[in-house]
Amino acid sequence: MSFARNAFIVFAITVVVAVLLTSLSSMNEQDSGAYIDNFQSNELTPEKIADSFDFPVGPPDAKGYYNAQPFGENNHLGDDWNAITGGNSDYGDPIYAIANGVVTDASDHGGGWGNVIRIVHKLPNNKEVESLYAHCSEITVEVGDQLVKGKQIGNIGDANGAYTAHLHFEIRSVIGLPLGPGYASNKEGYLDPTEFINNNR
Repeated sequence: MSFARNAFIVFAITVVVAVLLTSLSSMNEQDSGAYIDNFQSNELTPEKIADSFDFPVGPPDAKGYYNAQPFGENNHLGDDWNAITGGNSDYGDPIYAIANGVVTDASDHGGGWGNVIRIVHKLPNNKEVESLYAHCSEITVEVGDQLVKGKQIGNIGDANGAYTAHLHFEIRSVIGLPLGPGYASNKEGYLDPTEFINNNR
């Protein structure tokens, strides 16, 4: 009788653990804020290869916007895009995917980042780059979405009031780097966004 009771207890614990693990796995899959750590470029269908790039605001040529703090200025790791009308006039303006790709992050990281979107782009030569869009007032895509160039992905924001409204925009040659500080003298893994786009129109 004691053996049967112990066997039942072990069985019950096993079932409970299995149910909990399944629930946690399901929650993680549904968490749009989770970065896709195991992203594989073959998840991109052939028609989603990034064969040309546009600017993330005022596409294709950033019409109506200016680069207020270019890559490298003050050790900046990206470009800061503002409307030529100044101030917070661009708050809520649309942000667009710069090329075909898949969303790997779409979540609020708080602090100086606010809402962040990350998209991985597979190039025709099979290399990959990652675009990052920060301080968004709204995110309109989800992790795993396969996007075409020019798809609206969110809106310009101010990182929950941390800054005057603008888009902090990066392009990275190393996929899945931590968010980082946004400024650094070591620019390994980062590309000049404007230069990259102009060279890949």
